[in-house]
Amino acid sequence: MKNKLSLLCFLVPLTVQIITGQSGQRIYGVVKEKDTSLPLMGAIIEVNIDSTKILGSATDEYGTYSIDNIPLGRQLVTVSYVGYKSISNSNIIFTAGKQVNLDVEMDAEIMELGQVVVTSRKSGEVQNEMGVVSGREFSMDETNRYAGSRGDPPRMAANFAGVQGADDSRNDIIIRGNTPQGVIWRLEGINIPNPNHFAIPGTGGGPVTILNNKFLANSDFYTGAFPAEFGNGISGVFDLEMRNGNSQQHEFSGQVGFLGTELLAEGPLSKKGKASYLAMYRYSTLKLFQFLGIEIGTDAVPSYQDGAFRLQLPGRNGSVFSVFGIGGISDIQFRISEQERPDESTLIYGQNDRDQHFASQLGIIGTSFTTPIKSIGFFKTIISASHANVDSDHNYIYRHTDMQGDYVVDSLPPILNYTFRENKYSIHSLVNLKLKKGSVRAGVITDLMSLAYIDSVRTIVVMENGNSLAPWKMRWNAKDEAVLIQPYVHWRRQVSPALAVTAGITALYFSGNKNSFSPFEPRVGFEYKLSPIQTITFGAGLHSQIQTLYEYYYRPAEIDAADEYNLALGLTKSIHTVLGYNTTISSDIRVKVETYYQHLYNIPVDIKLSSFSLINAGSGFERVLPQELINEGVGRNFGLELTLEKSFSHQYAFLFTGSVYSSKYKGSDDIWRNTTFNGRYAFNALFTKEFVTKKENVFSIGTKITYAGGRWYGPVDREASASELEIVYEDATVNTQQFRPYFRTDIKFNYRINADRVTHEFGLDLVNLLNTRNILTLTYSPDSPDGEPVREEYQLGFLPLFYYKIDF
Repeated sequence: MKNKLSLLCFLVPLTVQIITGQSGQRIYGVVKEKDTSLPLMGAIIEVNIDSTKILGSATDEYGTYSIDNIPLGRQLVTVSYVGYKSISNSNIIFTAGKQVNLDVEMDAEIMELGQVVVTSRKSGEVQNEMGVVSGREFSMDETNRYAGSRGDPPRMAANFAGVQGADDSRNDIIIRGNTPQGVIWRLEGINIPNPNHFAIPGTGGGPVTILNNKFLANSDFYTGAFPAEFGNGISGVFDLEMRNGNSQQHEFSGQVGFLGTELLAEGPLSKKGKASYLAMYRYSTLKLFQFLGIEIGTDAVPSYQDGAFRLQLPGRNGSVFSVFGIGGISDIQFRISEQERPDESTLIYGQNDRDQHFASQLGIIGTSFTTPIKSIGFFKTIISASHANVDSDHNYIYRHTDMQGDYVVDSLPPILNYTFRENKYSIHSLVNLKLKKGSVRAGVITDLMSLAYIDSVRTIVVMENGNSLAPWKMRWNAKDEAVLIQPYVHWRRQVSPALAVTAGITALYFSGNKNSFSPFEPRVGFEYKLSPIQTITFGAGLHSQIQTLYEYYYRPAEIDAADEYNLALGLTKSIHTVLGYNTTISSDIRVKVETYYQHLYNIPVDIKLSSFSLINAGSGFERVLPQELINEGVGRNFGLELTLEKSFSHQYAFLFTGSVYSSKYKGSDDIWRNTTFNGRYAFNALFTKEFVTKKENVFSIGTKITYAGGRWYGPVDREASASELEIVYEDATVNTQQFRPYFRTDIKFNYRINADRVTHEFGLDLVNLLNTRNILTLTYSPDSPDGEPVREEYQLGFLPLFYYKIDF
């Protein structure tokens, strides 16, 4: 172990040459009007160094600006323009190795005769003015600032009120007790497939995200009652935007760490124009974990790589054309047959009776074009294509134990093979018009989907003289095409300086069957300012969603079905109502309280009397194998949420969120039960502090504590589990028992060194510092050494994550 630590120390470049005398860094960007996308000439940008020193600039006729010689460290940047809401951000970090790009879209403000109302958009408020409740913006800096996030935007979102993140192995976004399948993933205005490596079909998350905070811009996140432009989702929205590359200077970044090796390049495409490029690549196998002897929950070594790019090409009269793309491939193999002796270690991702191979691929490429419509609005079109594919095969292990207690493998017959492929071609066209006291946005989103599913399985037959394999059965064998269309219109009116009203209508049409048409889905929101520091908000709306596509085409293995069971399934629907109160205690501390009620209906449940409901699907590492389903299930979620947040100032920040809630459902047996995700409560406390040295280097420490209710399960049907060789619960008592509460403490250390036009950063994230044994699930292991086949599987133990990053 000593040699291993010595080699690790060698990997850390401690011999960093530090050159002082920095003159400062540059900030640059473009300022536009949000409703028209036109550049604003004469907008004032100020960098408040201290109470006696302010650096400033004004935008030119193209809306561009730049300010040089800004001192390193965190600075307050404000953008103001007469007749518009000013924007203030105290979290802009200036380092030696990278210039700061700050593009700004400004909202018009009401001006009444004899009175000028001056307001500003506060930190954390969503960028989309149509969203008035259950939404917040968060910066990519937050995914680096707080402990335990691993640079993963979905894991950072799990810290927000109403979101449950009590799962170390996955980044599923469970909002207010809803299935992760109900979340809309959107990138650059287009709905995208699950953006995670090792994405099991029908789930909403994964163990490692393809998204990366280094190429994403600030993004909006909604936990309910979201605006009309977001369709085909019942729980929440992750609305992601990619950032532009540096249009003034070539810059590079590299990072080496336990989770991967990353390279990023960005810069101008030409010296004369304002076009830019950004490209990124990451590769990881996690073999370093094995080398250091660190337990990661499996002997299998996940391998993955991903990348992203964006080209930004400004045109005439404020128009912009861009090309973007992200993609990733992943692969993992579980070689249980190579075990020499019975193994009692935790196996989070696989099963103990078979060898498994799993591979996934995701690719998204698109273009967007935005052009102003004189001074009254803008028109935008986004066109994209995506490809998602998964392949998996399982081999059953016939083996015995010899006289020395070692395993001997007799044979490895295949028992499962499947390939699921989904291609999608999308176009989103919209027009945004500026009104006298507000704005209106209308558009249409169209998705053409090409699907191919094939799956064959051999079941295990339990016999007195040993197990045998049944003949192959085909569970999926489908190729199809379908169209999903979502038109929408959303309007906002500033009735008075105190009252803003939003209203919208959307519809959803899915050509897969005649039952998937929702012609009228209203959305409404109100925002009323009781005082300059207090606001009451209300939102309500009807939302619908198609089913996970592969579930339509399932044919049970027990029969030779001529047709798939579930082709006629309709839409799942949800009615959201949210009431909120927001106040600011000081200029940098805000409090937000929300209460909500959500009614879900038309949820697919078993046509036979049972507890089954798709409301419990969407998480974990297994596909849902439904029987014949009908849209007769219901559910209800209600709760109370609190957020206390201090934005970064005076070298520290904190975030406390708490949720108490109830999430229940009824299957076809008409019995109210806890949903699997009904933890009932979740609390997060995060804190970060920076210490600045005389040479403008920064040492920071952050911590996170999470305490949440466990997931629900029930007594195990041991006879059925022995036949299926996996956990099967007694149907009548599903979700009547709860795992013990989840508790985890993380701590993170960072040290940032500013050299001559180079920034070095060292980071150490200690995940689950106290090595708490949190239960993940129950598994069935027929050859368990202690003779008990039903086992508790635990989540990750103590996990140190190290990285070194350089910007130049």
